[in-house]
Amino acid sequence: MTLKETSLPDAQTVTLATGAVIFRGREVLLIQRGRAPFLGHWSIPGGKVDFGEKITDALHREILEETGIRMEILGLIDAFEALPQKDSEKHYVMIDYACRYLSGDVVAGDDAMDAGFFSIPEAMSRLAWDKTRLAIQRALPYVKD
Repeated sequence: MTLKETSLPDAQTVTLATGAVIFRGREVLLIQRGRAPFLGHWSIPGGKVDFGEKITDALHREILEETGIRMEILGLIDAFEALPQKDSEKHYVMIDYACRYLSGDVVAGDDAMDAGFFSIPEAMSRLAWDKTRLAIQRALPYVKD
């Protein structure tokens, strides 16, 4: 038996992505999105997982591409979904991790228009999506002064 390639429109597939709540002390790293969805809005860094790529490898790759930093994964936060509201929108599943900054200068790259560390209250006020706020809230037990 062989697998058949599906001919579903791109919008009718599920996209797996990963994201990081990266702490540097009591600051959290945010990026300003340079692409849809949420173009121009602030979010945690991350991106799509490529076929055959481990989720954690994708996370390290995406963080380095978007921000120029290296980080350490501390633990799994949760899985979040963005369900399509209309037929032309994609269905995303995001696996988010709590992380700790290790090294590098923050530079907006790849999909990011801007990037920087912000106090937790400032970061929360910049976010466009409630599920991202929830991810940061759930990552707070990992914060080290």
